[in-house]
Amino acid sequence: MKLEHLIVFGSVMVTAWFLALYFWPRVLLSVFKRAILAKGFGDGPVPVNTLYVQSERSFADPVGAIGGSTLATTGVNRDTLMSAGWLDLRKGPQLLHVPAAGDRYYSVQLTDPFTNTNFAYVGTRTTGNQAGDYLITGPRWAGRLPSGTTRISSPRNSVLVFGRVLVYSDSDVPLAHDVAKQIRIWAPQRGRPSGSTPP
Repeated sequence: MKLEHLIVFGSVMVTAWFLALYFWPRVLLSVFKRAILAKGFGDGPVPVNTLYVQSERSFADPVGAIGGSTLATTGVNRDTLMSAGWLDLRKGPQLLHVPAAGDRYYSVQLTDPFTNTNFAYVGTRTTGNQAGDYLITGPRWAGRLPSGTTRISSPRNSVLVFGRVLVYSDSDVPLAHDVAKQIRIWAPQRGRPSGSTPP
């Protein structure tokens, strides 16, 4: 093979490798976004700017639950109930409410889906187990912070949200599920949704 051919071949391979590294996370992101918004945990679509909690049934029997989960998680999780949501902050911030969790471990992970970087956590190990409200804002938001809230600034207008609530035993699933359902997200201008617990 001539030197010119080797140079061309090497250039093509380097370019292909760079494109694969650059675009593969974005392909996975698209698949993951569709899994959340269209399939959820197997129970149907999860609307944008909501947090959907895994059902007690799918937690108890993740393989046999009707529909099955299409979320690309790290496998079957046997000690934490999962929540998932996709935020679009272009029209304004979203308010995250977490309940008082007592001694129970929980976390809400906020991820920049384009870089797969976790930019904030709310939960036992970072903010404590007391109830609280957190305003998740986009990169250009310049509004007024509502009283009693803590601001979390997102580097982008798209945010991937994962919640986890510890389950101690099979008999504890209903109690853990109740805590998980109290972790809510909504647009602050629409007021607190019905059924949510005030801080």
